Amino acid sequence: MDDYQPLACDLYDYLEIACMHHYQLDIELIDGTRLQGKALTTETIASQGEFLLVRTADGEQRLRMDRLLAITPQDAGASFARVLLSGSRC
Repeated sequence: MDDYQPLACDLYDYLEIACMHHYQLDIELIDGTRLQGKALTTETIASQGEFLLVRTADGEQRLRMDRLLAITPQDAGASFARVLLSGSRC
């Protein structure tokens, strides 16, 4: 597995906000995959990195944060629009 590259702190805040409000997200991964999921929480796993936990139609999925390209909330009145995450590392 590649070495984990942490997100810039200001971008991490968007993930925390999404989880706090349980936003339904359109999630784009750097490999071109797209999925829809409800933001549940973030977690850190020692020696593996930081993850966004989402609930999709297929159940809960753990997405490594440095594999995220962008997130876009689908909820009316969300406090932010599409956020580009890839290429913005600490």
